[in-house]
Amino acid sequence: MRFIFSFLFGLVSLFAYSQFQVSGKVVNKFNEPMENIHVHTHGKTTSTDVNGNYTIYNLKEGNHVIEFSFSGYLSFKQKYFLKSNLIINAVMIINETQIEEVAIQSKNSNVTKSQKENVISKSTIERYGSQNLGDVLKEIAGVSALKTGNSIVKPIINGLHSNRVVTLNHGIRIEDQQWGIEHAPNIDINSIQKIKVIKGSAALQYGGDAIGGVVLLEPNLIKTDTLIGKTMFSLHSNGRGGSAATSLFRTKEKGLNWNFNASMKYFGDRETKNYVLSNSGNREQNFSGGLSYQLAKHSMSMYYSLYNSQVGILKASHIGNTNDLYNAIVNFQPAVIEDFTYNLAHPKQEATHHFLKFQDHISLTDFSSLDVVYSFQWNNRKEFDVRRNSQNTNAALDLDLKTHIFKVDFQTQKGKFELKNGVNLFLQNNEANPFTGVRPLIPTFSKNEIGFYGVTNYNFSETLVFELGGRLDFSTIEASKYYLKSRWNERNYDEEFSSFIQSEVGNQYFTKPKFNYVNFSGNIGFKKTFHHDYVWYFNMNFASRNPNVSELFSDGLHHSNGQIELGDMKIQQEKSFKIASTIIKFWQKTGFEIQPYFNFINDFIFLKPIGFETTIRGAFPVWSFQQTNAVLSGIDIAFNAVILKKWSYNLGAAYVNGWDASNHKYLIDVPPLKIMNGFKWHEKNWCNFKAEVKNEWVFTQNQFPNYNFSANIIQNNQLVAIEVPISEPPKGYNLWHFYSEIQFETSKKTNLVIAFSIDNLTNEAYRDYLNRQRFFVDEMGRNFQVQIKFNY
Repeated sequence: MRFIFSFLFGLVSLFAYSQFQVSGKVVNKFNEPMENIHVHTHGKTTSTDVNGNYTIYNLKEGNHVIEFSFSGYLSFKQKYFLKSNLIINAVMIINETQIEEVAIQSKNSNVTKSQKENVISKSTIERYGSQNLGDVLKEIAGVSALKTGNSIVKPIINGLHSNRVVTLNHGIRIEDQQWGIEHAPNIDINSIQKIKVIKGSAALQYGGDAIGGVVLLEPNLIKTDTLIGKTMFSLHSNGRGGSAATSLFRTKEKGLNWNFNASMKYFGDRETKNYVLSNSGNREQNFSGGLSYQLAKHSMSMYYSLYNSQVGILKASHIGNTNDLYNAIVNFQPAVIEDFTYNLAHPKQEATHHFLKFQDHISLTDFSSLDVVYSFQWNNRKEFDVRRNSQNTNAALDLDLKTHIFKVDFQTQKGKFELKNGVNLFLQNNEANPFTGVRPLIPTFSKNEIGFYGVTNYNFSETLVFELGGRLDFSTIEASKYYLKSRWNERNYDEEFSSFIQSEVGNQYFTKPKFNYVNFSGNIGFKKTFHHDYVWYFNMNFASRNPNVSELFSDGLHHSNGQIELGDMKIQQEKSFKIASTIIKFWQKTGFEIQPYFNFINDFIFLKPIGFETTIRGAFPVWSFQQTNAVLSGIDIAFNAVILKKWSYNLGAAYVNGWDASNHKYLIDVPPLKIMNGFKWHEKNWCNFKAEVKNEWVFTQNQFPNYNFSANIIQNNQLVAIEVPISEPPKGYNLWHFYSEIQFETSKKTNLVIAFSIDNLTNEAYRDYLNRQRFFVDEMGRNFQVQIKFNY
C-alpha cells in the first residue's frame, strides 16, 4: 500500500510541476569514465558513479546553469534551457598541465549558433610554435595558405583571403595592413590557447565584411584558483634555427588574475632539396600580458601585446632585367643562389604591432550581460628595397597605422530566445612616410566606420535552433595621394574624379579622394539535431565588402613580393551571397563532417598579371586590380575514427571551384584539390607516447585562367617578342610528415614533453601554386624538428 501511495504521489507531482531530469556521462581526455565528479545545477547536487554516469531529477522547466567540478581539474559552467529530459556529457581536463577549457558536448543542448565552428586545440597550436598562424590553420579542411616564401603565410578560407578573412585577437579585429598577400597576421601563436574558424559571414558581431570567414584567437579561460605555466624550446634543421617561448598564468575565481607570455624566433636561410633560398631568414620578438579583476557579477581586464618581426625577402624575386625575369620563370632555376647565412639583407620587411585592450564585463543577471570594450592598435611596417646607392639604408615603404575600436555588446537569454546586439566605432589613420625617396605604394589615408548588429536565436525545441541576424555599417575612406598625370590620364580619372584634384605639382596631381560606403549584411540559418547523433547546419549569408586602400590606390612597386601593383579608384563594393550546409554524424568511435557551399560574388576583386615593367630598381611583373562576377563552390570533408583502441585515423579533403561568370573562365589563385590523412598511435602506458604519420596530397590546379602576355626580350642580340607563361600552375605534389612525442611526469604538478618531427620526409622538390615566389624557386625541403616543453 505504501508503494502504491508513493507511486501515485510521484505521478501527480510530475504532472503538476512539469519536472524533468538532466543526465549524462563524464570522462577524461582519454575517454575513461570519471567517478565522484561533483555536478551542481539549480540548487541540486549529485556525483558521478563508477561508470561516470550521473542523473539529477525533479528540475523545473526554464533556464538553468550546470557546473562540473573536481579537485585538480578545471571546472566549467554551462547555461541550458530545460523543456524535456536532457543529456549533457562532459570531458574533464587536468588543470596543472593543461590550459584548455572543459569541453561540454551536449546531444540536446541549447546551442545558440547555427554556424559550425572548426576548433584547433592548444596541443595542436603548440606543435606550430616556431611557425605562424597561417601554417596551423591548414589543419582545418577547407583552409589553405597563401604564401610569399616560407615565413609569410596567411589563411585562405573556401578560396577567399586577405581582407575577406577577419582575424580577431581577444575579440578585437587585428588591423595590421592586411591588404597585402605577403602581409601575414601579426600574431604570436604561442600566446593563443584555442583557435576557432567560422567559414562565411555568419558571425555578424565580428563584422559584416568577412565574406571568407572569421578566425577567432582565444586566450586562457581558466576560472579556478591555480598557478600554471609552460616553457618550450624548438630546434629546426632547415633554417638552422629555432624558437623559445614561456608563459605563466595566475587565476582565481575572484580577485586579481594575471598572465604573461614571451617568445622569440631566429632562423637563417631555408633550403630546398637542391639549393639555398638566399635571404629567406626571419626573426621574431614577442611579448603579451594581461590583468583582470574578478568579482561575482563584474570583471575588468586589460591586455597588451607586442609583436616584432624581421623577414628576409628572397633575393631571386628581385631581378635586374626582363631577360633574367623571363628565364627565372621558364627555366625553374633561381637567378641568385648564395651560401647559407643568418644575415637579413635587402630586400626585407620589418613589422611592429602594439595591441592594447580594456574591457568591462557586467553580468546583469544569470542570463544577460554587458561588455564595454576599447582597444588601440599601432602597426608600423617597413619594407626595404635594394637601392642603387648601397649606403642608403632607409625603408622604401614606411607605413604607420593607428586604429581605435570602441564597442558595446549586450547579450540576454529569456526562455527560448537569445539576443545579441551591439554597436562598434572604428577610427583609423595611416601615415605614409614621405621621406623614403620612393613614391609610397599606399598613401596616407583615414578610415572611419560605425556599425550596428543584432542576432537572435530561437530554440523551437532541444533539437532545433533558428538564427536570424543583420548588420549595418557606415564607412568613409579619405586619402591624400600624388598621381602622375600620365597614370591619371591612362585611367581616365578626369571624367569621374576631377573634383579630387587639389593642385598640380610638376608632372603630378595632388589629390584628396574620398569615398562613402553603406553596407548591409544578413544571416539566416538553423541547426537541427536528429536521432542517431546526426546534426545538420544550414546557413544563407549576404555580405558586402568595401574595396580596401590597396585595391583603390596602389601605384608602384610592392617591395616585399617584387611586383608592381596598380589599384583603381573605379572599383566598387563586393557583394556576396553564400549558401552553406554542414552535416555531422558521430558514432562512439567514428565521426564525419561534410560541408558543401556556393558563394556568388558580384564585383569580385582580384589581381591580374598584365605584363612586365622595367624600373631603375629592376624588372618586375605588373599586376592590376580588376573586378568580375564570380562563383565559388566547393566541399570540405573531415573524417576520423578510432581503430583498435590505440590507433586512430583522420582525413581532411577540400575542393573549391572558382568561376569568372562574366568572362566565362576560371578564377586565378584558387586552391587546388587537397587531401590530408594520417594515422596516429597512442600508448598511454609508455609515458603517454604518441606517434603520427601524415600524408599531404595537393593536386595540380588544372582550372586556371590564361593570363599569359607578351614581353620583349633579347635573343641572339635581337629584341624578340615572346609569350610569358605566368599563368601556368606547377605540378601537384605528395608529401609525408612524421610527428612523435613522449611525456615524463617529473612531479605531481609538473611534466616534461619531448617531441620529434620531420616535415617533407622524402625531401621532395616541388612548387606551390599559392606561393607567389613559385615563379622563382622551389619550396622548402626536409626539416627535422625537436621540441622540448616543460609544464608546471
